Amino acid sequence: MSIAELRASSPSIIMIGSHPGVIQSMLDYDFMIGRAEPSVIAVIVQGRKLERYFWGTDEVIIPAVPMLSDLKKELADKCTVAVNVQSARRVLSSTKEAVAKLPNLKLISIFAEQTPETHSLELRTLAIKKNVLIVGPSSVGVLLPGTMKIGAIGGTQYPQLVEAKIAKAGKVAVISTSGGMVNELIHIATGSGQGVSFAIALGGDRFPVTDPMTAMLLAQNDELTERIIYFGELGGTDEYEIARLIDEGKLTKPIIAYVAGVVAELFDTPPQFGHAKALAQTDDESATAKKDRLRKSGVIVCDHLGEIADKLDNGDTTMSKEQNVPGIGERKKRAIISHISGDKDGEVQLLGHELLETIERNSIASLVLSLLLGKQVESKRAIDFTDLVLRMLVDHGPYVSGAVNTIITARAGRDLVSGLTAGLLTIGPRFGGAINEASRGWVDGATSGVSAKEFVDSYVKQGGIIAGIGHKKYRIDMPDPRVEALMQFSGNSNGDRYLKFARSVEEITTTKKGNLILNIDGAIGAVMLDILESELGYKPDELRELADIEFFNALFVLSRSIGFTAHYLDQRRNDEGLFRLDTDDVRYIA
Repeated sequence: MSIAELRASSPSIIMIGSHPGVIQSMLDYDFMIGRAEPSVIAVIVQGRKLERYFWGTDEVIIPAVPMLSDLKKELADKCTVAVNVQSARRVLSSTKEAVAKLPNLKLISIFAEQTPETHSLELRTLAIKKNVLIVGPSSVGVLLPGTMKIGAIGGTQYPQLVEAKIAKAGKVAVISTSGGMVNELIHIATGSGQGVSFAIALGGDRFPVTDPMTAMLLAQNDELTERIIYFGELGGTDEYEIARLIDEGKLTKPIIAYVAGVVAELFDTPPQFGHAKALAQTDDESATAKKDRLRKSGVIVCDHLGEIADKLDNGDTTMSKEQNVPGIGERKKRAIISHISGDKDGEVQLLGHELLETIERNSIASLVLSLLLGKQVESKRAIDFTDLVLRMLVDHGPYVSGAVNTIITARAGRDLVSGLTAGLLTIGPRFGGAINEASRGWVDGATSGVSAKEFVDSYVKQGGIIAGIGHKKYRIDMPDPRVEALMQFSGNSNGDRYLKFARSVEEITTTKKGNLILNIDGAIGAVMLDILESELGYKPDELRELADIEFFNALFVLSRSIGFTAHYLDQRRNDEGLFRLDTDDVRYIA
């Protein structure tokens, strides 16, 4: 991997774990350098489906999935960079998974501290084998000015990013074992007028995946880099290896170095500083010894940080110190986000267009389906099926529990909303909620590879009822005409795989009892699944999500609300007074 290759690529970043401050700073950098869209394309995190961040003063939505395996293929293929902010115990497994499942991955930055050394060594072998630049553990990231900011490097607040003058690439590479010091060195480089070609925080572990020597060679081979600033610490022998590369002619660019930790030499027993590597166990690992070795190889070694700026001032300062970047005004996070409707310049917007324009182009069925799915639907087949379902579910008589509750509430003299609500509150697993459960069952059964018999047996073992199967009146030899009407919408391009699975379940259940047929709820769910997949491109995971949010039940609720309202108005017209059961309607058991 080379810096030129990273610089030439347009970064598409996946966050492994969520760190809002880091993510926002990366998006702020994208906005600052004029990128058209955010570089962060997904977040792997449990418990949510999206995360909201600012893009300038507007808001953007970043999709979130619980596991990397749940990521859509197009996003996995698009990803070139990953930032791993998970805990140290999960770094090895999650990084290996990212390398395996993200085919175009070029760079991974690992944020966690205290990663086991054996894990770091294993990741170093993996990085070489797969030609992926893995930085860390304990790294605040990588900066390629004008191209990408990976991690917290450069700052986490927008004013810090502007003040750092990192919108454009310069001439000085910054390589640091310390995440805290890398930003200081960036400011020194940009303050000199020469700017930063790239900056990398290697992390202070004993065995960073990318070691200082590798980073030096990246700078040596980078055509934009003319000079190198290096920050090292006591402990380890990296500086001796850097000197060897210089002596062998593999490093020829000027290096300005600072090695921290001279104060440790005042103690009788070597003290452990903040980083795992910052412990001089021998005289050769002391800061003084390493500084002397670097000087022998021609490195400009500074005894205090202020000298670095003095040494850089001797270089070319033709790069402008002023970098024009957009300002950001007041930010306000919205309380609600909506894909359905809103306001634009005082006009009501519905599904992305002005209200009148939207209603003129939609029938009630297409408007219902589009609103429920949160996007405009154009498929005539999907709209026609929705229309049939809405008409078919509107009312099934005054005998069902929901209608009875509405009727009783109306006769009690309550208002329309109370009557409608009383009916709606009865909808659940025993009344009206079966479409949703049936749909979830058909998706799981048809995509899991289980046979219809195995599917049925799993319900039998649990003592459960299969949603979408069974009817009080209709039987296998006397089919439900409503189900037959729904069958006109079979013959979808996916081979009707959900309807076929439902029918295969019916073949098993009707051998046990003749009335265990595919009922109207099961048929609506199966056909709607086939249409959504065939006509609108929904994938199985997306269909499961629709079941999770009760999309299929929404069709019943909307349609039956009309029936409940009709029953309410009918009772108010009749005005028979308070409903009361006769004494012979109740059997009292003392």
